[in-house]
Amino acid sequence: MENIVAEKKKSSLETNSSSLMSRVLKSREVYLLLLPGVIWYIIFAYIPMYGLTLAFKTYKANLGIFGSPWIGLENYTYVFRDPAFIESIWKTLWINAGRILFQFPIPIVLALMLNEVRVNRYKKAIQTIYTFPHFLSWIIVASVMINTLNTQGMINGMIKMFGGEAVNFLGSTQIFQSLLYITENWKSSGWVMIIYLAAIAGIDTEQYESAQLDGASRLQTMWYITLPGIQSTIVVMLILSVGNLMNAGFDQIFNISNAATAKAGEILDMYIYRITFQSAADFSFSSAVSLFRSVINFALLLFADQVCKWLGAEGLFPSRKKSVRG
Repeated sequence: MENIVAEKKKSSLETNSSSLMSRVLKSREVYLLLLPGVIWYIIFAYIPMYGLTLAFKTYKANLGIFGSPWIGLENYTYVFRDPAFIESIWKTLWINAGRILFQFPIPIVLALMLNEVRVNRYKKAIQTIYTFPHFLSWIIVASVMINTLNTQGMINGMIKMFGGEAVNFLGSTQIFQSLLYITENWKSSGWVMIIYLAAIAGIDTEQYESAQLDGASRLQTMWYITLPGIQSTIVVMLILSVGNLMNAGFDQIFNISNAATAKAGEILDMYIYRITFQSAADFSFSSAVSLFRSVINFALLLFADQVCKWLGAEGLFPSRKKSVRG
């Protein structure tokens, strides 16, 4: 009896493997296109994950990652004793909470406004203008800011022209956070807008035709058709933004901040950079902080997904009941 069961299992496995291979061969062009991306992720994303073990080791350069001795959670006892670490966490959360309030809605508004442009030539031109800044590095953006906002720059020149006094935009800790939101919106909103435009393009056009026949205005059409039509996309993007709360944009802050605004921009990434490269290098300590940040981001992602489900949205991971009903 046992031999019969084993033979059945063996035959079913062979059947499944043969059907899998046949599906792979049938769609081999698609898998060949995916192969470079998969190889890239394996080499640069999955294999380096072993380096996270440094969070539980004392790194010795002569021994390498594999030979360094294990110390358990000792690095984390030092991490949570550092007041600068705790302060950097609160600063990161504070800046990113502002990003959700002042940055997250902007691409949605831009997509809704651009969708109402009826002349395709102007629509494409505006979309190109909005998306172009995304391809500029933060080094270029910071250079433009420095030349525009310094005490001898264009903005202060206009202020002096009208009899005002020069404002130290780049050295003010009160203005620094606002500059982060303004520059990020200018640089990235047009690029994120494309995602919402793609979602709008998937809405059934018959709904708009019915709304026009019923005499709905463009504002009513936008509110009752377009926004509900991209609700799932908005929810997914919001969940991903909440799951990224512990990352406050290292490239942006590193290039924009200076000695005067260093305290206002001491986010967790800047803290990791400082303890790794600007003082006695301690790769075990910085790895512990990085792992902590990743765990918190993952927890926030799951929390945001659950909250969205409580509010009636589908979330990133649809429940089995909803998928069966659908």
